[in-house]
Amino acid sequence: MRRREFISSLGGVAIAWPLGARAQPPDRVKRIGVLIGIAENDPESQRRIAALRAALRGLEWVEGRNIQIDYRWTAGDAKLAKAYAKELVGLAPAVIVCHTTPVLEALRQETKTIPIVFALVTDPVGAGFVASLAQPGGNITGFTTFDFSIGGKWVEILKEVAPRVTRVALIFRPESAPFAQQYVQAVEGIASSFGVKSVAAPARDFADLESKVAAFAAEANGGLIIVPDAFAAVQRVPITELAARHRIPAVYPFRYFCALGGLVSYGIDAVEIFQRTASYVDRILKGAKPGDLPIQKATKYELVINLRTAKALGLDVPPTLLARADEVIE
Repeated sequence: MRRREFISSLGGVAIAWPLGARAQPPDRVKRIGVLIGIAENDPESQRRIAALRAALRGLEWVEGRNIQIDYRWTAGDAKLAKAYAKELVGLAPAVIVCHTTPVLEALRQETKTIPIVFALVTDPVGAGFVASLAQPGGNITGFTTFDFSIGGKWVEILKEVAPRVTRVALIFRPESAPFAQQYVQAVEGIASSFGVKSVAAPARDFADLESKVAAFAAEANGGLIIVPDAFAAVQRVPITELAARHRIPAVYPFRYFCALGGLVSYGIDAVEIFQRTASYVDRILKGAKPGDLPIQKATKYELVINLRTAKALGLDVPPTLLARADEVIE
């Protein structure tokens, strides 16, 4: 009998089984699909996948022994998300783990039966992915990112670190952040109480973003809020460099922006979210229905300040804000 080997791209042990139209691992081995919205070589991808794999091992699901994991990476490309969603569904896994709203949408178009556990998806009820947070129904469950009300917290932090800011632009790509308008509304609802006028700055691509930030920076006292989406994650290096070049204070949704030179971030611990997804994968592999597993919100938030960037911008970070920070980069 002819046989074919399938090997995990992250170093899993090879498993061989008979060649067929839809080759399956042995019965004792459960197949898991993983579809990630950023690139495979992105350090954040590797940290998140490592956390997922470690958590699965802690639950006694080990690659090469009782699970086979098929990984796909979209690098923020919507066409790749659709192609890989179709490909993974065609492999008929027991469960699929996915990341980002566009990736989940691509998977939803391909299957209404294979269980899906999402990580870092915004507003799953408003997007129509699930019926409710408490009772998702259907084949989808998972772990959300932020409540839209965090937009007010971003404005507050930006004003604390850069009191001169009187204008703020929200940066996002509509295709990867279909929920962005709700962040815009949340910021609009509180910005005036801080003496700030807010505007939306949607961008088709990075060239469009460069043009809009340059125009925004032509006037004084501006600041940026980077909306969490796959575009911002993939383009985080040029985005932080763009803010530095125009000397605009900016607040970001994740720590990794500050590690690259971003001024300040306030948001969730994405690695923790991926760790927690393993618990739902475990329950589904043991027979639980995803529609019965409630959607869970983030539990860990972190404030990170880059003092080097603050000094470069001529900003004196208040001691009270430094005292609240989970991490200060000097």
